[in-house]
Amino acid sequence: ALGAGRRWYWAAAAASVPLTVAAARALTESRAGRPRGVDVPGLVTMSLGVAALVAAITWGRTGWTAPGVLALLAVAAVLLAAFVLVEARRPEPMVDLALFRRPAFLLSVTGALVTGLAVIGVMTYLATMMSLVMGLSPVEAALVLAIWSGLSFAVALQAHRLPARVPVRRLLAAGFALAAAGEFAMADLAPDAHWWRLAPGLAVAGVASGLTNAMLARLAVESVPADRASMGAGANNTARYIGASVGVAVVGAVATGGGHDPSALAHGTNTAMVISAVAALAYAALALLIRDRPSVPA
Repeated sequence: ALGAGRRWYWAAAAASVPLTVAAARALTESRAGRPRGVDVPGLVTMSLGVAALVAAITWGRTGWTAPGVLALLAVAAVLLAAFVLVEARRPEPMVDLALFRRPAFLLSVTGALVTGLAVIGVMTYLATMMSLVMGLSPVEAALVLAIWSGLSFAVALQAHRLPARVPVRRLLAAGFALAAAGEFAMADLAPDAHWWRLAPGLAVAGVASGLTNAMLARLAVESVPADRASMGAGANNTARYIGASVGVAVVGAVATGGGHDPSALAHGTNTAMVISAVAALAYAALALLIRDRPSVPA
């Protein structure tokens, strides 16, 4: 299995080479009129803070009151607080904290974070659970999961056809509500169950992911001044991958918390699905409640 995994890894790496060449020729490079320096203190404090948080959550499945886990949580809190202080004082911060006073920007970053936590986290773990609980091979599990990823890709490509008069926040609310519906539908994983049981939920979740990914990317750029577009997009992507890192750790802790036999793993995974669905629903409600207000100069 390890050898097969490595072959797939190198096959993907080889496939990326012609894509890189094609992108270099087809895409026009853009450069800022005044290049910004790298925010090293911000980069270090955020990276180490998130790493400590993920390590604490991963280690926490062995005991949340263990001294090592508590120490890592404390380190994460200190480093992430330091990141906020650093960004508030830097002349050219990695993230301008004033942007968070813009409701649309806050909605964009929060949505990306919830996407990582409640969607990417659980979907990343689902393929493993299909193998351990349902007895599918890794390739079979990947093909089943392709229902979600394939529909996500297709819907994202067509999202621009949606009427421009529909507010982005309503589309986000609809997308995250659909994501919750898909995850609730999949929260009946059982040992030796047929993969068809997951197909409807994966399809609904795929449509939801395509819609939310497109709308979050659009909102990330539209919610900031034109000269901060790259900062908006960068904050959105960073929040997504921080959420995914923490989400995978949380789902792993919940899914394996009751044991490692198929029945316990199925129960744990179903619990993780429900938690993720509730988080998605909470964001859908937030998207409807937040209202735009006159923008605050960044």
